[in-house]
Amino acid sequence: MLQVINNLSSKFRELLKILKLMIKDFETKFTGWAFLAAAMLLWGGWALSSHHVGEYLVASDFSVIGERVWYWIWMYRIHIFGWVTMAIATFSLVSITSRKNLRVVILPGAGMLIVGTFTLAIAAAFYYNFGAWGVGKTMGKSATEVQEFMDSILATNQYVTCFLRFGRIFSGVGLVLLGFAFVKWKLFPTWLGYFTGVFGLVAMGIILGIPDNFVIYQPLFHIKSIWLVVMGVTLLTKGVNLSEADKG
Repeated sequence: MLQVINNLSSKFRELLKILKLMIKDFETKFTGWAFLAAAMLLWGGWALSSHHVGEYLVASDFSVIGERVWYWIWMYRIHIFGWVTMAIATFSLVSITSRKNLRVVILPGAGMLIVGTFTLAIAAAFYYNFGAWGVGKTMGKSATEVQEFMDSILATNQYVTCFLRFGRIFSGVGLVLLGFAFVKWKLFPTWLGYFTGVFGLVAMGIILGIPDNFVIYQPLFHIKSIWLVVMGVTLLTKGVNLSEADKG
């Protein structure tokens, strides 16, 4: 009888330890809301924009942007700050999951995701700056003068397309590593870990396998926004499971 009581007591203590590790506290709530805020800013700024530019700026973009230039500027600012908030959310995720046993995967994964995020933010800043600047530079100009301006920014625009591609590749590598950590240490529901990892692999595969196809790249942005929402909701409703991480 005494042995049974001891066994039950031991299991109860283990259960309390697990529940303590899975508790939803200020840290998980802050991180969850950061992911949701990133999704709202990132996708909301894009969705509410009065005009979406393509991979290369064209002269017709400036006339459309000029119709509501300040509105377009503010929507783009919101969109860019969405990338910044995504980096904040990822840093917060690292702070609550960087246990000794898993930080060898979590840290490089989050690091690559953050590098990719800021690379994409820099690319977005180019379109934001040149899109608004081009309105003034082309307004009332002749076709020849407009073409001269377009030729002057072409080399920079070409360089920025590399930022778009590599930003997605860097992010993809980070997502694969994070997905692996999510599954191995059961930090989140298994399906979320596989979703994270597979999304990262698909993103890298599309960019490397189908170069220079902005139309095909665009859905990746929407899927990433969905991933941000899912991460936020999961952290707010379930928290993060650290019981497996502390076992090694």
